Amino acid sequence: MALSNPALAADASQTAAGALSDGTQVTAVTLKAANGVSATILTYGATLWKMMAPDRDGKTADILLGYDDVASYEKRPNYWGATIGRYGNRIADGKFTLDGKTYQLPQNDHGQSLHGGGKGFDVQNWKVESIKSGPVATAVFSLVSPDGASGYPGTVKTKVTYSLDEKGNLQIVFDATTDKPTVLNMTNHAIFNMAGEGSPRDAMQEVLTIPAGHYTPVNDKLIPTGELRDVTGTVFDFRKGRLVGEGIRDGKDEQIVMGRGYDHNFALDKGVTKTPELAARLEDPVSGRVLELLTTEPGVQFYAGNFLDGTFIGKNGHLYRMGDGIALEPQKFPDSPNHSNFPSTRVDPGKPYKHVMIYRVSTSSR
Repeated sequence: MALSNPALAADASQTAAGALSDGTQVTAVTLKAANGVSATILTYGATLWKMMAPDRDGKTADILLGYDDVASYEKRPNYWGATIGRYGNRIADGKFTLDGKTYQLPQNDHGQSLHGGGKGFDVQNWKVESIKSGPVATAVFSLVSPDGASGYPGTVKTKVTYSLDEKGNLQIVFDATTDKPTVLNMTNHAIFNMAGEGSPRDAMQEVLTIPAGHYTPVNDKLIPTGELRDVTGTVFDFRKGRLVGEGIRDGKDEQIVMGRGYDHNFALDKGVTKTPELAARLEDPVSGRVLELLTTEPGVQFYAGNFLDGTFIGKNGHLYRMGDGIALEPQKFPDSPNHSNFPSTRVDPGKPYKHVMIYRVSTSSR
C-alpha cells in the first residue's frame, strides 16, 4: 500500500482563544492543508471561525464573515460559522408534537423558534475530544444537551468532527444519540464571500448553482407553507448557475419580498443520500475561488445576508452590510416536525443521528 507523502500531510494544532464573560476558557483549533487551505474552529459554538483559501494567483484570504474575538461572539451572537442545534432553521410558533405530546420551545424570532431557540448549540462551549495531524487533520468536539434543554425532549450526546485533507476538503460530521424520541436538524451556519471577507466586492456578483428543481415557499413569518414549488421560470432557478444579485431585488416575486431577498430552503433533487453529494457551488469569477458544498441531507437553506444591516462590525473592523456574504446551510427542511410531507427529523434511542457535509475549495481558470 502506498503511503501518503509526509510533506503533504495536513496539520492540526490548538491555542488559547480568549475567555467568556464568566471566565470560561475558549480554545481555537487550526487545521492546515498542503494547498494553502486552513480552517480554524472555536470551541465556543464549535464555530468555524476562519477559513483561508488561495485564489487562482495564490493569494490567500479569509472567506468567512465573523468577528475577530471571542467576546464579540458572546455579546452579539449571529450564528456566523456556528454549529446549529438542536434544530437548524425555524419551527412555527416554537411548537411541535411528538407521539401525541406538544413541546414548547423558546420563541426567539418574531414568535418562531430559530436555530434551536434559547441556549442553542451555537452559544455553548464545546469540549475538545481529540485533535490529530496526518494525511487528514482532524478535530473532534463534544457536547451533552440535557433532557428538556430549550424545551426539547431527550438527553442528546453530540459530536462534531472537522476533518481537512491534503487537498483542502473540509468535512464536517454531526453525530448524535438520544435517550428519548426527539427531533434533530444540525448544520453549520458559515457565511461566505469568496472574494474574501471585507472585500469591496460583495457576494452578489458571485455565481451560485443549486441542483434543485423545487423550493419551499414561506409565509410572511418565513415559515414554509408546506408546498414544494417548481423553480422553473423564477428567480429561484439556480440549476444552471446565475449571479446571486440577479434576482435578489425582484419586487414582483412575493417570496423575494417576504424574505427581503433569498432566505429559502431548496429541495435538492438528490434527496437524502448515504454519502455527500453536491448541494451548491459558489464561484467568484474575479478571484477564481470556488466553493462546492456537498451533503447527505435533502435540503439547503440559501440565505443572502439580508439582515446584515450595517450595525455589525466584523473582522478587521469591517462593517457588514446586506449582501456582504451568503450562507448555504445543508439540512432537512425548516419546520419539518409540523409538515408530514417533509423529510422527518425524528431521532429515536438506538438509531443515531448523522449528517455529513463537505466544504470543497478550489479555483477556476480565467
